[in-house]
Amino acid sequence: MAATATKEDTTETEVNVEERLANVRAMTRKYVLGSMGVGLVPIPVVDFAGLTALQLKMLHSMSKIYGIKFSQDIGKSLIASLVGSAAPVPLGVSLASLTKMIPVIGTVLGSTSVAIIAGASTYALARVFIQHFESGGNFLNFDPEAVRAFYAEELEKGKAYAENLGKDDKSAKTTAGAKA
Repeated sequence: MAATATKEDTTETEVNVEERLANVRAMTRKYVLGSMGVGLVPIPVVDFAGLTALQLKMLHSMSKIYGIKFSQDIGKSLIASLVGSAAPVPLGVSLASLTKMIPVIGTVLGSTSVAIIAGASTYALARVFIQHFESGGNFLNFDPEAVRAFYAEELEKGKAYAENLGKDDKSAKTTAGAKA
């Protein structure tokens, strides 16, 4: 006997999808903020290594939400191939990171730039994997080449997201401090 889907089953599935998306979006926000924090680390190259580790942890957390087997080696490879394909991102992070070596002004400018780029990169990476996982994909059938254009689009959106996220959090803390 074939099982038929009822309206309750459909509604329950839609709720699960909406709940999963809400969870993954909240998690993305947390990792974008974390990436921006890592970008503020005043030590060149340490920020880049920290960003990669944080993005890898994000993919691991996403894999739990989607019930997908995670491999750290595959995760590293996919991050490198996708993020590395957007030449301005690694180059921009590297150059901004190196400007931190210039006393005072270099540290401030480099940290701010790296924070925004790091947040944008993490945002874009999350958006790409959300789309991939939502369509039934996993780490083994992920094709970085097929999503490069989408990653580039999301990177641009991620820059605005990261800039506004930093402003929103600062204003929320200021408002909370004023109320206290």
